[in-house]
Amino acid sequence: MGRGRAKAKQTKVARQLKYYTPDTDLSALERELHGSESSQRDGDNASQFADADEFDDYGKWTAAGER
Repeated sequence: MGRGRAKAKQTKVARQLKYYTPDTDLSALERELHGSESSQRDGDNASQFADADEFDDYGKWTAAGER
């Protein structure tokens, strides 16, 4: 016994989550989607990791396995 109270609380929380509608800041969303600053930052990160192949040991392992 005692499961009814726990189940009722879970149902209440599930309803609150289902029907909760937070205030959306549409101007912030627009800035995020159309901002050129974020795309420049993403490009910098991509170029930083473009030379990751020099640290890749997979080629060494496959070459050793073929011998």
